[in-house]
Amino acid sequence: MSFTALFFFVSIVGLTLVITWWASKRTSSASDFYTAGGGLTGWQNGLAIAGDYLSAASFLGIAGAVALFGFDGFFFSIGYLVAYLVVLYIVAEPLRNLGKFTLADMITARFENSKVRGTAALSTITIVLFYMIAQLVGAGGLIQLLLGIDYWAAVLLVGVMMTVYVLFGGMTATSWVQIIKAALLMLGTMIISFLVLQKFGFSISNMFLEMTTATDNGAAYLNPGLRYTNGIDTISMLIALVLGTAGLPHILMRFFTVKDAKTARSSVIWATWIVGIFYVLTIFLGFGAAAFVGKETIIAANPAGNMAAPLLAEALGGEILFSFICAVAFATILAVVAGLVLSGASALSHDIYGQIIKKGKISEKEQVLAARIGSITISVVSILLALGAQTLNVAFLVSLAFCIAASSNLPVIIYTIYWKKFNTTGAVTAMLTGLISALVLVAVSPNVWNPVEGKAIFVGDPLIMLTNPALISVPLGFLGGWIGTMLSKETNDAKYREVNVKANTGISVQDVSH
Repeated sequence: MSFTALFFFVSIVGLTLVITWWASKRTSSASDFYTAGGGLTGWQNGLAIAGDYLSAASFLGIAGAVALFGFDGFFFSIGYLVAYLVVLYIVAEPLRNLGKFTLADMITARFENSKVRGTAALSTITIVLFYMIAQLVGAGGLIQLLLGIDYWAAVLLVGVMMTVYVLFGGMTATSWVQIIKAALLMLGTMIISFLVLQKFGFSISNMFLEMTTATDNGAAYLNPGLRYTNGIDTISMLIALVLGTAGLPHILMRFFTVKDAKTARSSVIWATWIVGIFYVLTIFLGFGAAAFVGKETIIAANPAGNMAAPLLAEALGGEILFSFICAVAFATILAVVAGLVLSGASALSHDIYGQIIKKGKISEKEQVLAARIGSITISVVSILLALGAQTLNVAFLVSLAFCIAASSNLPVIIYTIYWKKFNTTGAVTAMLTGLISALVLVAVSPNVWNPVEGKAIFVGDPLIMLTNPALISVPLGFLGGWIGTMLSKETNDAKYREVNVKANTGISVQDVSH
């Protein structure tokens, strides 16, 4: 590895460790650890949400997908961006008004039941682990390629770094790492996009015209159908992307880091603009890589196309820009996995240990200790699973995490806020139906079974042809919640009215009575 690349890597690691040291001085209570004391402003939390959301899959994966498959690669950008409208209009404000630290807190604001909290925590931990394995395996491969170190050492490096951030700095350190990473990512993306546009004479229409002849696919490169030939499968994937974001625990947790619902809405607006601009710029990254790097070179570096953006940076800006972009990709992975560790740890230590086992009778000191033990536990389990998953095709794990979030978490969030008859039985059945159906359907899908050896985990014929089963599992999650509610005679209209008022105004009955 060159001195330039080493300089950028060491600089970013050094900066994040300084932030962690600074944040550790401000992390003493459970509220500090889980939510940064609710002290982030709208623009800060918006940048942090963008930093949390724009993972390596977004930066490296989408640029590669657009480079190799043209319009079809842009489907991911569309899905991820539209998802924020669901978060903004349906989830952000009620979640902030009803919750405290976790998704389970929000649901149990209406249903004070350990089964509901335990099921919500189980769903959170499942999503976190799937998402984390994909990130760590991707990180291991990327750093192995860039630094020339063994895969296991690369995974351990990222694993130790993310644990240090969360263990000592909690949400404050994690948030500022995500803010800095978002700023660096936007800077790098804009520089590359500018250089690409310069190559096309600063004419977007000229760029699109030249792309009709720049690849072997000709004009088909700019039309849908190059990669996704099954329309139903494409719709199913987009359902997972659009609805899944509103149920991802590490994204939802970010709404508890601000003081009120107004700031939560402001956060989402900031995040939507940042994410929107980034995903538009992925067109320039993908087109630039296809035109100036070439399909063969991209695939030779990584069959999935994940090195398209770094290779484009090298082609247009030389070693300095290449090293900077690689270091930003590294920071991207660190920021996302730190957020995942924190959300998994909160479910483990706050929901399961603090609220279910200790029944809420836990001191501030015990809460912080439990949070740190939970962080170490989630990190160790994720690292061990990632070390064993090196040879597996884990690209589908991120989309599976979105699928579970849309199938398990979103139905119960919507029913909790908007359906008067919804009850405890419905909440548990909605989450379990969505979670189990998503897992079972993926287990019999083409991601796991394929007649051609090496194309999937097992050799054989899949039972369903959907690579992402959200088209089936999301309706099943909503149906499970409806059936569970209808079969149970439990009602609590007074509690619903109280929750409805608080979800929309932030004012509780206790506030009025006092």
